[in-house]
Amino acid sequence: TRLLSQFFFADERVTRVVAEINGLNAELDPQQYLVLLNQLHLSQAHLLAVLERIMEECIPTQRHSRDYLVKFPEELLVDSLGNHMLFAAECLLAGTFLEMEESDGAQLRPQARNLLCSLELVRTVLREQSLSQPNSYPEPVRTVLIQFDRLFAEFELSYVSSLVAVKSPDEIYRQQEVIVLFCETVERALHLGYLTQEMIDGYEPLLMFTIPRLAIISGLLIYPEGPLSLERSPEEMSRVFSPFYNLLKKIRDLLWVLSAEELCLLERSLCTAE
Repeated sequence: TRLLSQFFFADERVTRVVAEINGLNAELDPQQYLVLLNQLHLSQAHLLAVLERIMEECIPTQRHSRDYLVKFPEELLVDSLGNHMLFAAECLLAGTFLEMEESDGAQLRPQARNLLCSLELVRTVLREQSLSQPNSYPEPVRTVLIQFDRLFAEFELSYVSSLVAVKSPDEIYRQQEVIVLFCETVERALHLGYLTQEMIDGYEPLLMFTIPRLAIISGLLIYPEGPLSLERSPEEMSRVFSPFYNLLKKIRDLLWVLSAEELCLLERSLCTAE
């Protein structure tokens, strides 16, 4: 149950798979080579998962900030991102520039080298600690973990930024505006009786359609200076709504001519219509 013991056996497995790959002629047995590569991927993912738990236990208040993750596209925020970063660093160090221009890869190679050297040091230190005192984390262990955590975060941000357009501060702010709009919409809908707390607590599937519909009305009429403000240009709006700029103007014009009773009837119908 001790994390350092788990790390020892996870590290042993990685070492064993790497040794098998190095002793195999890939050209003579390509199928076995692919099998071993998959095993390496899985064993490294397990090793990183255990290492992550160790860092949370050993240096919880000294972890490098991961606030930059909000800049990443949502499709990249998966459990395997860390393992992909490790694989990318290994490829860069080997001179293989996957998914990027060679010039960008050359700039990232020093960071990749530092990260992999730091990981090797972490593996050595933690193995020694697991064999001597598996219940404690002395200062030398903490020091190498802090360094590895920092180098990993710096490489992750640099690598992803070289591949995709990360969100700007303005884009992040606009995204937060939409979140606030949806929260205020739900609060208003509960107050007016359009929705019930039981529907929200029970994850009623209809809410996936109801809340965005109500949010459009709220954004156009109740909070006209918010993220649906049509005083902005489409480029200044959230990417969730900017493609529908002209349609939103037509909807707003129609909403303006409704009476309070008609608006209430419309919102109630939006809570039930499919």
